[in-house]
Amino acid sequence: MADLVAPCPPAALFAWVEDLGRYPQWLDIVPRAEAVEAQEGDPGPAWSVDLRGRLGPFARSKRLRMVRTVHEPMDRVRFERLEHDGRQHAGWVLSAEVAAVDGGSRLSMHLHYGGGLGGPLVERLLTDEITQSKPRLLALVEEGT
Repeated sequence: MADLVAPCPPAALFAWVEDLGRYPQWLDIVPRAEAVEAQEGDPGPAWSVDLRGRLGPFARSKRLRMVRTVHEPMDRVRFERLEHDGRQHAGWVLSAEVAAVDGGSRLSMHLHYGGGLGGPLVERLLTDEITQSKPRLLALVEEGT
Protein backbone atom coordinates (compact mmCIF):
# COMPACT_ATOMS: atom_id res chain seq x y z
CA MET A 1 0.00 0.00 0.00
CA ALA A 2 1.24 3.47 -0.86
CA ASP A 3 -0.36 6.75 0.23
CA LEU A 4 -0.02 10.29 -1.04
CA VAL A 5 -1.50 13.52 0.29
CA ALA A 6 -1.84 16.22 -2.35
CA PRO A 7 -2.89 19.88 -2.03
CA CYS A 8 -5.61 19.56 -4.67
CA PRO A 9 -9.26 18.59 -4.94
CA PRO A 10 -9.97 14.84 -5.20
CA ALA A 11 -11.13 15.23 -8.83
CA ALA A 12 -7.70 16.50 -9.92
CA LEU A 13 -5.92 13.55 -8.31
CA PHE A 14 -8.50 10.97 -9.41
CA ALA A 15 -8.01 12.00 -13.05
CA TRP A 16 -4.43 10.62 -12.85
CA VAL A 17 -5.40 7.20 -11.50
CA GLU A 18 -8.68 6.37 -13.27
CA ASP A 19 -7.04 5.92 -16.71
CA LEU A 20 -4.12 3.49 -17.02
CA GLY A 21 -3.06 5.36 -20.17
CA ARG A 22 -1.80 8.21 -17.95
CA TYR A 23 0.37 6.02 -15.69
CA PRO A 24 3.51 6.06 -17.90
CA GLN A 25 3.73 9.83 -17.30
CA TRP A 26 4.31 9.34 -13.59
CA LEU A 27 5.00 5.67 -12.74
CA ASP A 28 8.36 4.30 -13.90
CA ILE A 29 7.32 0.65 -13.70
CA VAL A 30 4.68 1.34 -16.37
CA PRO A 31 6.61 2.42 -19.46
CA ARG A 32 3.60 1.76 -21.73
CA ALA A 33 -0.16 1.53 -21.26
CA GLU A 34 -2.34 1.70 -24.35
CA ALA A 35 -6.10 1.45 -24.56
CA VAL A 36 -7.29 -1.66 -26.39
CA GLU A 37 -10.71 -2.65 -27.59
CA ALA A 38 -12.89 -4.08 -24.84
CA GLN A 39 -14.02 -7.62 -25.50
CA GLU A 40 -17.16 -9.50 -24.59
CA GLY A 41 -17.13 -10.19 -20.87
CA ASP A 42 -15.01 -7.15 -20.00
CA PRO A 43 -16.69 -5.13 -17.23
CA GLY A 44 -15.02 -1.90 -18.39
CA PRO A 45 -12.37 -0.40 -20.65
CA ALA A 46 -9.15 -2.36 -21.24
CA TRP A 47 -5.46 -1.53 -21.65
CA SER A 48 -2.37 -3.38 -22.75
CA VAL A 49 0.15 -2.57 -20.03
CA ASP A 50 3.90 -3.17 -19.93
CA LEU A 51 5.42 -3.50 -16.48
CA ARG A 52 9.17 -3.23 -16.04
CA GLY A 53 11.09 -3.63 -12.81
CA ARG A 54 14.62 -4.12 -11.58
CA LEU A 55 15.77 -5.90 -8.46
CA GLY A 56 19.52 -5.68 -8.11
CA PRO A 57 21.09 -7.06 -11.29
CA PHE A 58 17.82 -8.63 -12.44
CA ALA A 59 15.42 -6.84 -14.76
CA ARG A 60 12.03 -8.20 -15.63
CA SER A 61 9.23 -7.08 -17.91
CA LYS A 62 5.70 -8.30 -18.32
CA ARG A 63 2.84 -7.41 -20.64
CA LEU A 64 -0.63 -7.63 -19.13
CA ARG A 65 -4.12 -6.96 -20.35
CA MET A 66 -5.81 -4.96 -17.61
CA VAL A 67 -9.51 -4.11 -17.38
CA ARG A 68 -11.16 -1.50 -15.19
CA THR A 69 -13.56 -3.49 -13.00
CA VAL A 70 -14.62 -0.75 -10.57
CA HIS A 71 -15.09 2.92 -11.39
CA GLU A 72 -16.65 5.15 -8.76
CA PRO A 73 -15.76 8.64 -10.05
CA MET A 74 -13.75 10.78 -7.62
CA ASP A 75 -13.64 7.88 -5.11
CA ARG A 76 -12.37 4.50 -6.18
CA VAL A 77 -11.03 2.60 -9.17
CA ARG A 78 -9.84 -0.98 -9.58
CA PHE A 79 -8.05 -2.68 -12.47
CA GLU A 80 -7.67 -6.43 -12.83
CA ARG A 81 -5.81 -8.65 -15.21
CA LEU A 82 -8.22 -10.22 -17.69
CA GLU A 83 -6.72 -12.14 -20.58
CA HIS A 84 -8.85 -13.74 -23.29
CA ASP A 85 -6.42 -16.41 -24.48
CA GLY A 86 -7.96 -19.39 -22.68
CA ARG A 87 -4.95 -19.87 -20.38
CA GLN A 88 -4.60 -19.48 -16.63
CA HIS A 89 -2.65 -16.39 -15.57
CA ALA A 90 -1.46 -15.02 -12.25
CA GLY A 91 -3.76 -12.35 -10.93
CA TRP A 92 -2.79 -8.69 -10.88
CA VAL A 93 -5.07 -6.21 -9.12
CA LEU A 94 -4.41 -2.48 -8.81
CA SER A 95 -6.78 -0.42 -6.71
CA ALA A 96 -6.79 3.27 -5.91
CA GLU A 97 -8.95 5.30 -3.56
CA VAL A 98 -9.10 9.08 -3.37
CA ALA A 99 -10.64 10.92 -0.43
CA ALA A 100 -10.94 14.56 0.58
CA VAL A 101 -8.78 15.58 3.54
CA ASP A 102 -8.00 18.92 5.16
CA GLY A 103 -6.11 20.96 2.60
CA GLY A 104 -6.54 18.58 -0.33
CA SER A 105 -6.93 14.89 -1.00
CA ARG A 106 -5.39 11.52 -0.11
CA LEU A 107 -4.60 8.79 -2.62
CA SER A 108 -4.21 5.21 -1.37
CA MET A 109 -2.96 2.65 -3.88
CA HIS A 110 -2.54 -1.08 -3.52
CA LEU A 111 -1.10 -3.53 -6.03
CA HIS A 112 -1.58 -7.25 -5.53
CA TYR A 113 0.22 -9.93 -7.51
CA GLY A 114 -1.30 -13.41 -7.16
CA GLY A 115 1.51 -15.38 -8.76
CA GLY A 116 3.66 -17.85 -6.90
CA LEU A 117 7.00 -16.49 -8.10
CA GLY A 118 8.09 -14.16 -5.30
CA GLY A 119 4.61 -12.69 -4.76
CA PRO A 120 5.39 -10.67 -1.60
CA LEU A 121 8.74 -9.56 -3.06
CA VAL A 122 7.08 -8.41 -6.29
CA GLU A 123 4.37 -6.56 -4.34
CA ARG A 124 7.02 -4.84 -2.20
CA LEU A 125 9.02 -3.82 -5.29
CA LEU A 126 5.92 -2.38 -6.93
CA THR A 127 4.83 -0.54 -3.77
CA ASP A 128 8.34 0.96 -3.54
CA GLU A 129 8.09 2.11 -7.16
CA ILE A 130 4.72 3.76 -6.49
CA THR A 131 6.20 5.49 -3.45
CA GLN A 132 9.19 6.78 -5.45
CA SER A 133 6.85 8.19 -8.11
CA LYS A 134 5.00 10.46 -5.66
CA PRO A 135 6.97 13.62 -6.51
CA ARG A 136 6.34 13.15 -10.24
CA LEU A 137 2.61 12.64 -9.71
CA LEU A 138 2.43 15.68 -7.41
CA ALA A 139 4.17 17.84 -10.01
CA LEU A 140 1.75 16.72 -12.74
CA VAL A 141 -1.27 17.39 -10.54
CA GLU A 142 0.07 20.83 -9.64
CA GLU A 143 0.70 21.65 -13.32
CA GLY A 144 -2.88 20.65 -14.09
CA THR A 145 -1.80 18.76 -17.21
